[in-house]
Parts: sequence; structure tokens; C-alpha cells
Amino acid sequence: MAVKIVRQSNKIALLGAPTSAAAMSAGSEGAPAALRAAGLIDRLRSVGYEVVDLGDDPPQVFKPDTESPRARNIPAVLKSIETLKPRVEQAVKSGALPVILSGDCSIALATVAGARRYFRHVGMIYMDADADLNTPATTPSGCLDGMVVSHLTGRGAPELVRFWSEPFLVREPDLALFGVSRLDPPEETVLATSPLRRYLVADVKRHGPTDSAKLAVERIRGSGNEFVLHLDVDVISDFAATNYPSANGLSFDDVRQAFLVFAQQKNLAAIEITAYNPAKDPAGAGAIKIVELLAEVLQVRLETLRAAEAAAAASAPPVAASSPKAAAAVAVSPVADVKPVAESIAGVGLPDPVAGEGWSSDSLNSGVETEDATETEPDPSKHSLEDPDDEESGNSNS
Repeated sequence: MAVKIVRQSNKIALLGAPTSAAAMSAGSEGAPAALRAAGLIDRLRSVGYEVVDLGDDPPQVFKPDTESPRARNIPAVLKSIETLKPRVEQAVKSGALPVILSGDCSIALATVAGARRYFRHVGMIYMDADADLNTPATTPSGCLDGMVVSHLTGRGAPELVRFWSEPFLVREPDLALFGVSRLDPPEETVLATSPLRRYLVADVKRHGPTDSAKLAVERIRGSGNEFVLHLDVDVISDFAATNYPSANGLSFDDVRQAFLVFAQQKNLAAIEITAYNPAKDPAGAGAIKIVELLAEVLQVRLETLRAAEAAAAASAPPVAASSPKAAAAVAVSPVADVKPVAESIAGVGLPDPVAGEGWSSDSLNSGVETEDATETEPDPSKHSLEDPDDEESGNSNS
């Protein structure tokens, strides 16, 4: 019997991916442990969440790779994402919100692939100072962290493109770059013709972080389809506790305002926090800043979703019962308290969301509704998801 996954708005599944293999130096593999030590779990619980800590994968640490100067440390990166993917699947299946802590950005492939086990279409908001659009042919460094968006959209190192059996993990029109302040010339060339959504620092400053974030969600169809939020902490201007701080990025408050919009979306499938390097944060101030940011925005998310759930329950027609005994059974139904959110998220001003499609053929312990459905598996014969309404030009942020 197939069952439908029902989101548990007050539950978080915390996963650690201690890797720096895709970066250009070691240190950031310590991010998951450092953020836990900074009190992340206690802070999330203090704002109302039940947090299940699913622990860490085996560490994958950066090493010099002179044999593959155009795509360094591919075997270690593959180990990292192959280990993380089934754990993301487990977290998604549980109905909790997966929050993944990692040292580098390559884990985005595992997060999206894990979410796509249960959700047919998954988009991404990619908050990063860099576009990560290089490939082995264009990279100036061989750093796989600088190729993540290329790998997500079906270009780049063959070993990582083949990680998912279809030509891409995310359609280009369903991925929004947000807060980019640094572009290599080859990346500018890609963006000139790509339907990727892009909200560069100048765009966000001009339109404001809140309105820019709302538009990004709308443009990737995040009000109807699930999406992953990727936050590389180097998107925060002058944030020192990362390998490559950005001098002209978004301010901390810009990031906070945009994050608040993204976090309140019902269809948010997972959050990734990447690139924090505790070796560059000896006093731990950077870790505290990240923990407090997460606690604030996720508290607002919980309040927003609970309000929407209450409004949906209040507006639902009463269930007819054939007898007092049947009515009592309905009143104590364990599913009644975990109804899907049916109305648009308050205060965001986007179109009404369409219910997500999250399915598992396994039974869950709680919070499920039985329906005939199957898990989503890659189908190479049906890889084309092109939408005739999508722009084919590079001007895709309007």
C-alpha cells in the first residue's frame, strides 16, 4: 500500500556533510560540528521545533590533486554525495524539513537528487557570491565548488553529471542565482544565453531583497513546485569565516530579508548551509551569527505555516459522520493535525501554491495519508521538461 508523505511543519531533520573535497583548502569540513557546538539544535528547539539529528557522513577532506588539475578530487566528491543522497531521501520521507550543514557546495547534487526521489519537479534558489557556472574546460582553478550549478543543470565533469541518470537535476529556468557578486568571463558568456534566473547583487539592491526574493520564488515556480534553498555564507559581504569572503556582496540584513521570504514558502523542500570554515572563526562569532539567523527565519516559517494550517482547518467543511461513534473517530484521527497547507503563505504576495507531490511506497510511523502512488525514479526517456512559456534568452530575471 502506497502512502502520501505529509509535511510536519514543526519537525527538522539535521544532517551533516563534513566535506571540503570540492573546495580549494581544508577546514570547512568542520562546519557541521562547529555549528552544532554553537548551539544550533538547542536554538531550533527553543523556537518550537522537534529536531532529529541524523548525524554526519564520513569526512571528505580537501587534498591537492595534481593528476586532475581541471577537476580536482572527483572521487572524494562522489563519495560525499553518494553517501548523503540516501540520507536526504530518509529525511524527506519522514516529513521533516531537512537542514543540511556542509563545508562545500557540491552537496547540492545530493540534496536535489534525494528530494527528487519523492518530488517530481525540484527547483533551487542558489544564494552564493559566485555563479558556480564553470566547467573543467573553463575553470581557472579546477575547483569543483565553482562548477556546482553547471553540474546541476547537466554540464561539467561527466562523473558528476552522470550522478543523476537524467541529463539534468534541475531545469535551468527552475534555478535562480541570488546575490552573485563575482563572475568569471566564461560564466558571463553562459549567462548571456541561458534561461537561468539571476538576481545579481546590483539587481537585489535596486529592487530590494524582499521583492527580489518573492520574484525569484515566482520565477522558479516555487509556489507550485518544491525547491531547495542553498545558502553559501560567502554571499554575506565581508563574512570572514569562509574561504573566499565577498567584498561587494549582500549585507547581512539583505540576506536575512531574502531568507525570510524563502523560508516561509510551503514548498521549501530542504535548506543547505555551506562554506562556513571554523578554522577562520577561532572565537566562534561567525558560527553564532549563522545559528541566530537560522533560528530567526525558521521561527517565522513555523509561525507562518501554523497560521496557514489553522486557517485551512477553520475553512474546511465539517466531515459528515453517520453516527456519534463515527464522529468521535474523526475527532481523534491522527492525521487531522497534520493537514497540508492549502492557502498561500501570508505576507509573501505570490500566487496560491499548488499542492506538492511527495510520495513514498514505504509506510511512515506518523502523519501519513494512504493513497495509490509510487516513488519518483529517474526516467531517461522522459527527461524533457521544457515549458513553451519559458524564455530562451538570457534576460530571465524579470
